[in-house]
Amino acid sequence: MEKPFPHITCAVCSKPYNDPRILPCLHSFCLQCLHHGIGKSGSQPMFQCPICERNTSIPVGGASVLSQNLHLGFEVEVAGYMSKMVNNSDVACDHCIDGDNGPAVVFCCTCHQFLCKVAYECHRTGRHLSKHNMVGLDQEGARQLHNTMKPRDHYCSQPNHGNNNLNFYCETCSLLVCLHCTTATHKSHTVKEISTVAKTHQMEITGALEDAREVVTKLTGAMDENNRMIEQVEISKRNASLAINKAFETLQQRLEERKKTLLSELEAISLSKTRALTLQKEQFEKMVGDIGHYSEMASQILQTHTDHEIVALGGLIPTELQATLKRVQTISLTPNQHSNITVSVQTDDLIRKLSKLGNVLDFYHSSTWKSTSVAKVGTKYHVKVQYKTSNGEEYPHGGVEVKGEMRSKTHNGAVVYGEVEDHRDGTYTITLTPQTAGPNQLLITMDGQHVQNSPNDLDVRPKRDYHTLCSAHQVIQCNGPLCVAIHDNGDIYVGSNFGCIYMFDQVGQLKTTIGSYGSGNDQFSSPSGISIKGDVMYVTDTYNNRVQKLTSSGKFLHKFGQQGSGQGQFNWPWGVIIDSNNKLIVSDYNNHRIQIFNENGGWLLTIDGNGSGNHCFCSPSSLALDHQGNIHVAANGSNTIKVFTKEGVYVRMYGDLNCPIGIAIDGEGYSLVSEFRGHCLSIYDPEENKIHTVGNLNNPWCTALDPRDGSVFIANYDADTVLKYCV
Repeated sequence: MEKPFPHITCAVCSKPYNDPRILPCLHSFCLQCLHHGIGKSGSQPMFQCPICERNTSIPVGGASVLSQNLHLGFEVEVAGYMSKMVNNSDVACDHCIDGDNGPAVVFCCTCHQFLCKVAYECHRTGRHLSKHNMVGLDQEGARQLHNTMKPRDHYCSQPNHGNNNLNFYCETCSLLVCLHCTTATHKSHTVKEISTVAKTHQMEITGALEDAREVVTKLTGAMDENNRMIEQVEISKRNASLAINKAFETLQQRLEERKKTLLSELEAISLSKTRALTLQKEQFEKMVGDIGHYSEMASQILQTHTDHEIVALGGLIPTELQATLKRVQTISLTPNQHSNITVSVQTDDLIRKLSKLGNVLDFYHSSTWKSTSVAKVGTKYHVKVQYKTSNGEEYPHGGVEVKGEMRSKTHNGAVVYGEVEDHRDGTYTITLTPQTAGPNQLLITMDGQHVQNSPNDLDVRPKRDYHTLCSAHQVIQCNGPLCVAIHDNGDIYVGSNFGCIYMFDQVGQLKTTIGSYGSGNDQFSSPSGISIKGDVMYVTDTYNNRVQKLTSSGKFLHKFGQQGSGQGQFNWPWGVIIDSNNKLIVSDYNNHRIQIFNENGGWLLTIDGNGSGNHCFCSPSSLALDHQGNIHVAANGSNTIKVFTKEGVYVRMYGDLNCPIGIAIDGEGYSLVSEFRGHCLSIYDPEENKIHTVGNLNNPWCTALDPRDGSVFIANYDADTVLKYCV
């Protein structure tokens, strides 16, 4: 018969458990085995579980303090009874003292006793005993016993407690107690009925099981993903192997083709040399033949001819022979070709390159990416992706398959596919032109796998319509506003002619005032330009002829510049902008030039506007950058906008304006120019055609755009207000 209890044997002594105690790892051992197995780690008694090898600190009081595994003890008891029932030998009656009434014939599952016939009759006829569950001493009885027997009641072992049931639990002592204990030694302790405590534990166990099921579900999903990834690794391995073989087959083919080309060139050179040398040799042979012929004739004449015959020939022989000898003197007798054919195959350099040819890398597909513009309908949206290896290092090579697409969530899943530019340095630019406004999804893959945060939700804004700009949506009262800049968090910075910078929140409430009038650090005299990037702010301190660098909260960091016309000097610095490389571009109003600096104020370049010609300009004020990085200069004294590359090369000009002071360019290429004497804001489309005018302004000084939503801000100087227009 198969053992009904396969786990009743102690892993230490290999015997049935004797007073089993349970460890925190949920493995149980005999109390005596625990006593023998306790070691020490420092001064702390320890027991290492022989099953899972987890170390358990033994509490004060030894292993006896550990919780009893009552259920396992009960299983050992049941297994002992079942063994006696099926071993086909007589079992003594537990009820009869002397055993005179014969062996046991049944087992009482209620009393946990083997009974002989006499004892069985007493049970069967007794008033309270007749309801006890009896089973026969055979395999069927053992099966019934295993299914129906319940654990014994647990009684209090304290003297004079009358074997009361342990129906209570003392939470203070973590101990089962009887009713008498609750009124005696545990009177002031927290005591609860054992059924209540059991329900609490059951709920905790149920909760833990639910948590475990949830975790197992997640782990199972993770394991499935691991299995999928293992399959993908094999697929990637096969694809990579095919790519390697194809690359080297191509390389071998190219090498073989080059070898044939070189051998062909060698054959051509060798043939040319041989032909030239052969022709020269044939010329020599002919001359030798001619000389031999004339010499032989001369010898015969001298030997056989008479004086009359010799005279009759005249000077023919010597003339021809001398003529031939003279021809020999006119040609080079050295070979007309050298024998060397030099082969130049720079194998060393090629071998070095071949030793580093190709890379097999474990790519980390949470490669970084960022967008370079706000997504708008009909406007190119740029995403830059950086490929990285598994250890987070940038991969400075190209050739990775990159794909990008934008899917609308509301217009039947309309898809726009991106154009990818491989910069061959591990970076890629994906350009997409959104077609539907509202919620979209951006998907970017590299070698068929999504990069980090892909798919990514993206809100595409409708195409701008500046014709709707009529009246301001918000008016912020501010003394002498000269310039405006908007932080990425929505804070509004206003440079004031009163020698300070006002900081407003996005609803127009004043948060703080930065600086004061003066020439010290964090003091200003006509702050005419502000540019903010992250936590850094640059301010042109116009009448102090310097630029100050502050934190976005207004803490002074650095300053540079002084009055003059040399490099790094100013005569009224006005506009300031920060390009993508953190270079500062500053307009030098009365020096009629633009100066470019590094982020610490080191001079780099000057764009000189003095002189005559289209490239010249007068009194530059505000500046703006388009998406190509070109610099747009509001040339106040020239009444136009001049455009230069970041290297200072003149590109074009546009606009017939009346004292342009402020300029801003949005992500779609629209230019917004404030005309001081024209009392208006002029708007030009990306082709630089004037499309709209916002009038009735009071000497507008500066124009700025909110980087979050493109709202237009105007420093309305003479009205002491900053106006906000929503597009």
